[in-house]
Amino acid sequence: MTSEVQSLIEGYWTWLKDKTTLRDLGEGWTEITTPYLDRHNDYLQIYARKEGGRYFLTDDGYVLDDLELSGCRIEGGKRETLLKTTLNGFGVQVNNHAIETQATPQTFAIRKHNLVQAMLAVNDLFYLASPYTANLFYEDVVEWLDLCNIRYTPKVKFTGTSGYDHSFDFVVPKSSVQPERLIRTVNRPNRDMAQSLAFAWVDTRDARPNDSRAYVILNDQDAPVPGAVNGALLNYDIRGIAWSRRQETVHELAA
Repeated sequence: MTSEVQSLIEGYWTWLKDKTTLRDLGEGWTEITTPYLDRHNDYLQIYARKEGGRYFLTDDGYVLDDLELSGCRIEGGKRETLLKTTLNGFGVQVNNHAIETQATPQTFAIRKHNLVQAMLAVNDLFYLASPYTANLFYEDVVEWLDLCNIRYTPKVKFTGTSGYDHSFDFVVPKSSVQPERLIRTVNRPNRDMAQSLAFAWVDTRDARPNDSRAYVILNDQDAPVPGAVNGALLNYDIRGIAWSRRQETVHELAA
C-alpha cells in the first residue's frame, strides 16, 4: 500500500508541476497560473512577492470579487461566518476581499497549496448563491446530518504523509460497528474536484486508522453528477453520495 500511495502522490506532483506556469509582472510580483479551474473553467491564478525574508501570496481579490459580481455578497450573516471558518481551516486570511497568506522559504509550498485549496473551497461553497438563495448546500448537509442524528465534528484538518494539510467538512467518529468516516461536500462536481479530493484522501489515508473511509456528498440538484467524476472517486476508494440519494447512506453514517 505504501508504494502505491507514493506512486499516486508522485503522479500528482508531476501533474501539478507540469501544468503550473510563472510570469514576471514587474515590481517584484510573479503570477502563478495553476492547473485548477474556477467555476468559469479559467485557470486559478495567484500572485507572489518577496518582502524581506518572507513571501506574500494573494489571489488579489479574484474569488470574492467574482462571487460578488455574480450576485453573492458574503458580508454579514451565515455566509460570512462560514467563509471565516473555511479560511481558518486553511490558515489564510481575507484583507479587502483578497484571500492571502505569508510564507517563509521553508513553508512556501505548503502555504501556496493552502491558498489555492482555500480559493477552490470558497468558490465551491458559494457559486450557487444569489440574493434569493435561502440555504447554501453546506448548510443543507448540516441540517440533514442533524435530522438523521448522525454524529459529526465539523471542519477538521489533517496533515497528510506529504506534510500538506487537508480539510474535511465533517468527521464521523468511529463506533462499535463502523470505522471513522471523513466527509467532503461538493456543490459543483467536476474533474478538478475529483483530482483534488483524491489527492487529499490518498495523502491523508496513511495518517488515519487503517479502516477509515472517505465520503463525498455531491450536489446533483441542478445537474446529474458526471459519470467520470463517480468513476474517478471509485478508483481511489472514495464513496460518492448523490444528494438526491442521500437517504440510502444514512445507515452507514449514523451507525
